[in-house]
Amino acid sequence: MEIKRDYYLNQLIDRIDNGLIKIITGIRRCGKSYLLDPIFKTYLMNQGIDKSHIIKLDLDERENLKYKNPDLLNEYIKSLIVDDKKYYILLDEIQEVEDFESVLIGFMHIKNVDIYVTGSNSKFLSSDIVTEFRGRGDEIKVYPLTFSEFYSVYDGSEERAWNDYYTFGGLPLAVLAKTDNAKMNYLKNQKNNVYMRDIIERNNIQNKEELEMLVQIIASDIGSLTNPLKLSNKFKERDKNSVMTDKTIYNYLGYLEDAFMIEKARRYDVKGKKFIETPQKYYFTDMGIRNSFLDFRQQEESHIMENIIYLELKKRGYNVDIGVVEIRDGNTHKQLEIDFIANQGNNKIYIQSALEIRTAEKKDQEEKSLLKVFDFFKKIIIVRDNIKRTRDENGIVTMSIYDFLLDQNSLEY
Repeated sequence: MEIKRDYYLNQLIDRIDNGLIKIITGIRRCGKSYLLDPIFKTYLMNQGIDKSHIIKLDLDERENLKYKNPDLLNEYIKSLIVDDKKYYILLDEIQEVEDFESVLIGFMHIKNVDIYVTGSNSKFLSSDIVTEFRGRGDEIKVYPLTFSEFYSVYDGSEERAWNDYYTFGGLPLAVLAKTDNAKMNYLKNQKNNVYMRDIIERNNIQNKEELEMLVQIIASDIGSLTNPLKLSNKFKERDKNSVMTDKTIYNYLGYLEDAFMIEKARRYDVKGKKFIETPQKYYFTDMGIRNSFLDFRQQEESHIMENIIYLELKKRGYNVDIGVVEIRDGNTHKQLEIDFIANQGNNKIYIQSALEIRTAEKKDQEEKSLLKVFDFFKKIIIVRDNIKRTRDENGIVTMSIYDFLLDQNSLEY
């Protein structure tokens, strides 16, 4: 069963022959290798590119072990370039090659090549890209399956699909597993033997139990404001002898972000037009991995829904912040929160996430912060109930989570 990833395929198509190294990143097992081959490779062949001009190498396969030597890889690739026509170099798991940065930069000096690489998170992280390629790289960040991609291969109603999606997430092999037990076992195995192991080995972490406890705390509190000091205090609440300092937690959070397991959302003062550096919110890049850390027990749908909305906005190319609106209430000042401010170029959208709005009081509560924003950008409330899209007298649109997730143009009303 093939799951189409047209959004990412189109990103690669748009970058063909742009003179940069296309670097496909994202949490492990999210489909980076599959995007490169067969999806992108098939596209090139359908465009008439001769197979001999598509150089594909899986560097984690045993038959290619010798090409971990940078000199042998360099020699091999160059030996296949025998004419002046364009060659497309597709290298999967490039981090397996020692000193791969210099090898790739060397390939860039060949006029008739276009380079595409993927790398696993253990040695090939987002923070590395900035320094390793010195402006020569073009990152395409891949997320696990969106709800729309998930639903394209799902046999069942939207409501059943939603329950499965927020429980098991969007890692392709978890989605394709046949039973709930198979999905849970796969996700737990990935959590223990891939994600945590990668972070521990790369960063030489000695106390893996404390790292896992940190992830569990964040998983329990998705959508909540926090910072390293608050998290350190939570450790002390659990164990008064805890040695997890705010500095250590700050470093661990960075490791988790670099491994694409979590993302940080900053708060933005709408009226003051400035960022508030602390506290912040953290969201998981896959709900199945998040739930695996909690043994699939804490299923707070409202917080999970907020996380999924955040991921959908990021996947659609928005920069996403948490909105803060300060108001005067008598003699005091209060801060109201807007769940998300989605920015893309000159476009801005204010978004609230609400599990349901079935009373006038609840509607007033969700609209309160939006009504304190005095500009003309779109204001939207997304609810879990499968309702018809409406717009009220204040111009605020209310839509269902299904319309939002399944219609890629849902925000362009």
